[in-house]
Amino acid sequence: MHSVATQVDMKRLPSPALRRFAWGVLAYFIAVILWGSLVRATGAGAGCGNHWPLCNGTVLQHSASVNTMIEFTHRITSGLSFFLAVGLLVWTFAGTVRGHLARAAAAASVAFTLVEAILGALLVKLGLTAMSQSPLRPWYLALHLTNTLLLLAALTLTAHLLSRKHGYLRGTIRLVAPFGPVAGIIVVLIVGVTGSLAALGDTLFPATSIGSALAEDFSATSGWLVRWRWTHPTIAFLASIFLMWILVRAAQRTTEWDNRGLSALVLVLLAAQYVLGVLDVVLLAPLWLQIAHLLGADVLWAALVVLTARLTLQPQETGNKGPS
Repeated sequence: MHSVATQVDMKRLPSPALRRFAWGVLAYFIAVILWGSLVRATGAGAGCGNHWPLCNGTVLQHSASVNTMIEFTHRITSGLSFFLAVGLLVWTFAGTVRGHLARAAAAASVAFTLVEAILGALLVKLGLTAMSQSPLRPWYLALHLTNTLLLLAALTLTAHLLSRKHGYLRGTIRLVAPFGPVAGIIVVLIVGVTGSLAALGDTLFPATSIGSALAEDFSATSGWLVRWRWTHPTIAFLASIFLMWILVRAAQRTTEWDNRGLSALVLVLLAAQYVLGVLDVVLLAPLWLQIAHLLGADVLWAALVVLTARLTLQPQETGNKGPS
C-alpha cells in the first residue's frame, strides 16, 4: 500500500527537465545581475543615452562605442530574462498539480522581474547612470538592489520547491520557528544594500591608496556616500555572527532534510565573502574583484534562501530523510 502511494506521489512531481530549467533560469538571472554590475562599475550606464527601451533611439547600433555595447548587451539579456521568467511560470503551472507552492514563487518571480524592468527604465530616464552624483541615486540603487535580491529569492524558492519530493503542496506543510531564519534573510538583505552603496562610492569616488581611502571615509569634508563605506564591513561582521548562530542551529535541528551539508556550504561561502571583501579593500576594488564579490554574494543569498525554506517550510508528516 505504501509503495502504491509512493508511486502516485512520484507521478505528481515536476519533470526533471522543469527542475533543471528552473535552476538554469536562476543561474541566468545571476549572470544578468553580474553584467549589470559591470555596467555600473565601468560607467557604461549612459551608453544608450536617455532612451529606453531603444538604445540611442534605434534598434541596431552602428559604430557603437564600448560603453554602448556594454549597456546594449545588458538591455538585451535583461529583456530575455523576462521571457524566461514567464516561460518558467507557464511551465510550472503546466507541470505541477494544483496547490503546488512553486506556482506562487514563480508568479512572484514574474512580478519582481516586471518591477526590475520598471526600475531599470526609470534609472535611465532619470539620468541616474554613469558618473551621476545625484542625491537620489543611492536611495534608488538601494531600492533596486532590494528588488533584485527578492527576485533571486523568488527564483530560488521556485527551483527548490520544484525539486522537493515532500512538503510542496498547500496544506501539507507546517511553519516551524520562522523568526531566526527569516531574521537572517533580512540581515543579509541589509548587508547587500550597504554593499551596493559602498560599491557606488568606490565607482564615483575611487581611492588612490588604502591610506587615502581610510582618510576619506572618516573625513568631515567627504560626501555621505564615501563616509558610508565603512558601515558595510561593520554590518557584515555583525551579521556573520548572527548567521553562524543560525547555521549551528540548522545543523543540529532535526528536519525532513539533513541540513549539515548545506549549512557547511553557507559557512564556506560566508568565509569566501570575507576574503573577497578584504581583498576588495586592499586592492582598491578592481573590477574583476567587484564582480567576484557580487557573484559570491548572490550564491550565498540563494543558498541561505534554500536553507531558510528547509528550516521553516517543513512537511507535516516527516518520513525518511532524503536529499530533496
